[in-house]
Amino acid sequence: MEKLEAKDRERREFELAELHSLERKFLSAQQWKTDDRAHAKWEHYLSCDGSPDPTVLQEINTFMSLWREDQNEDIQLVMEKGEQVLNLIEKLQFILLDTPPNEITEKETVQYQESILELQNLLHQKYNGATEHLLKTASMYEDSDTGNMQAVIKDKNVTFCIWANLKKKARFKNHIFYDTQHGFDLPKSLAMSSVAVRILHTYYDHVSPLWLHCQSVPKLEVLDSKELTQHSKDNVEEPEEEEKTVRKEPNMPTEEETCSDGRKSISFKENSNSIADINETEEEIEKKSEILDIPSQVQDPLMQEETNEKEEAITDENIVDLQQFVPVGGVYHIDVLQLPPQVKQIKDWSMVELLDVGLEAYPYPPEEAEDATHPPLQITLRLLDNVMYFEDPVIARWDPAGQQWRTDGISNIMYETQEKSITFEMGAFYTIALLQDAHLNMPYQAWELRPTGTDEALLIVTTVFATIQIQIKGNQCMLSSVLVEEKDVLSHVTGKWISPVDLRAVLKKAGVNIFPGEYSYKYVSVNKKAAVAEIRAYQQMALVASAFAFAWSKWNLEAGQEQVVFKVSEHLQADSVIDKDWSLYMFNGQKAQKLKITETSEAFSEELEEDSEFHSTLYHMLKDFASKEAIDKVETASFLFIDVVYQLLLATRVLTYS
Repeated sequence: MEKLEAKDRERREFELAELHSLERKFLSAQQWKTDDRAHAKWEHYLSCDGSPDPTVLQEINTFMSLWREDQNEDIQLVMEKGEQVLNLIEKLQFILLDTPPNEITEKETVQYQESILELQNLLHQKYNGATEHLLKTASMYEDSDTGNMQAVIKDKNVTFCIWANLKKKARFKNHIFYDTQHGFDLPKSLAMSSVAVRILHTYYDHVSPLWLHCQSVPKLEVLDSKELTQHSKDNVEEPEEEEKTVRKEPNMPTEEETCSDGRKSISFKENSNSIADINETEEEIEKKSEILDIPSQVQDPLMQEETNEKEEAITDENIVDLQQFVPVGGVYHIDVLQLPPQVKQIKDWSMVELLDVGLEAYPYPPEEAEDATHPPLQITLRLLDNVMYFEDPVIARWDPAGQQWRTDGISNIMYETQEKSITFEMGAFYTIALLQDAHLNMPYQAWELRPTGTDEALLIVTTVFATIQIQIKGNQCMLSSVLVEEKDVLSHVTGKWISPVDLRAVLKKAGVNIFPGEYSYKYVSVNKKAAVAEIRAYQQMALVASAFAFAWSKWNLEAGQEQVVFKVSEHLQADSVIDKDWSLYMFNGQKAQKLKITETSEAFSEELEEDSEFHSTLYHMLKDFASKEAIDKVETASFLFIDVVYQLLLATRVLTYS
């Protein structure tokens, strides 16, 4: 063992230099993405299609001012314009998620967040204006059976279900909108009043705090500088220029701060987990610690402090913890409204009384009689077919004063799994969301990453409820299938080539979350691993993913925090890997070795495979047993393919959450 370790030390300098030349592909990917963003901006400028650039404050403000002044409140036109607004919001959210911290200033971050909030508010105001416009002509939509108005208007983003009480008869106090199967049962007092009921279902969520939609890949815990310092002493120092370039490697952002309106937003802070950590001197580590306010003696102080703040904040059991539960399937704005004056036909004239108040809510329960008991109203909602609810959803109401989701005020919940409908009672009219545990699919039962062609690979994540297959090709990825109980589901989002950031958004929106958040370790029984081992494993796995398959090993649980264990096989074909072709490797970020044990061995052992040695990198360890064809494939692999594999491994964190 001593001889092997001495041999490893001798060639360490050469191996790290060789690894660094491969790792330059990460920098090439970063540069390509920077150029691509600039090119997209230029293309938008040249297109002159009338749509604003949401990153240019003057353009987005002009766009919003013009729409505010536009008096056309036809509901179809508002919904069409709404789609454009939603696209602008998505673009801004994508920029916040996808732009590296060194390319976006704090001022820009705040500006984009404010633009998102203003666009969201303007869109909802326009929806209210369109609702009022529709209610003024309620008699045009009169139902022949009841004499009351009922209308369902929808597109791919939103559904309006509107009912107006024109006849005020107690026997018509309940109603089902047949197009959507949403329905309500009103208290008798409302059935006798001049009111309208609106169930506005937005398939997106503009209610929850903004940070929920702008969560980037979680940063892993801060490395212990002693460990890094010791390691850097074992290394030779490389030219300063080399260190500077390597330090720009993709990082793990996100830290939360609160916006002026009480919603939470994201600001990006650079993390110290980069490839260059390998070569940092003690002085550099201390400097970086000062810049990041990271005490170098404590391994994980930042996360601990933030965790304590979070835990102190949520003391009321009725407040939903949005680190644990997330809204799935959009938001239901359920309102009772004052029926505005109706249009009257006098000869050839249409006349309507105009009020300046806009769309008015009808007070229920009545404010003057707070002590008196008022019967609740019953609501039935038919859930979306293109969203997965693996367990009975949690129903919560939005509390505008506290800016939070709450579970009190809702009772008698009945969830019909087969019909995909939920019925409940509430004492007042609320904005409702159906929430699901964000960690239902964690920890994963197994995972596998295997190449399927030149710069192509397949990532398979198996959870308790589903098997998710993601294809990777060039600079994009595609959700190829989601299997639940051996049935293909979510066909509306499969088969589309998108970026890893978009893939995360699509899967989360559909209720299939395989992306741990910054605080997920609090809610999942995790197999915690040292950041140095986990990050470097993902980086080096990505570098060789064009020719080697990787998979979950049960021994990863037994290997301790400092090292990771996984199965590896050279794989140059597109088919599945045969069990006998797998070998076990162990890696701690600084030393890689091939293990003698197999997946079926009786106990875990760190004993080396016969005729094998230690290496400083996983790449050189695999090189010992690889064919020339495999190594050629690794060296010629596209930097964009490598970057996408790395992003997905970092987003799913398969070595910790399996």
